[in-house]
Amino acid sequence: MKDIGLLLLRVGLGLTMIIGHGYPKLMNIINGNMEFADPIGIGQAPTLILAALAEVVFPILIIIGYKTRLATVPTALTMAVAFFIFHANDPFGGSKELALVFLIGFVSIGLIGPGKHSIDRS
Repeated sequence: MKDIGLLLLRVGLGLTMIIGHGYPKLMNIINGNMEFADPIGIGQAPTLILAALAEVVFPILIIIGYKTRLATVPTALTMAVAFFIFHANDPFGGSKELALVFLIGFVSIGLIGPGKHSIDRS
């Protein structure tokens, strides 16, 4: 049962991240719209590209369970920046709350591992 739970957690969080957050960022990149927040001061375009990678590519790896523990790091870091920096002054709820839920979920997957229903099978 634990492994089914981990599979549901990986697939649910991963798909939600991709569909709700990563895909729109990827479409902005493809369409040449590089306007994006720059909460850590590396520039709008690099921030957008890194966020898109963390919200599309790494969640795919998490969903299939390949290099899962490593794949959770950039995604969790992106959610940490969203929660602690970008939404720091927002009231709790909405985007701030969602960033925290994603952060907790991806850190949990990273700590527990992907389970046996994964490519990593751990």
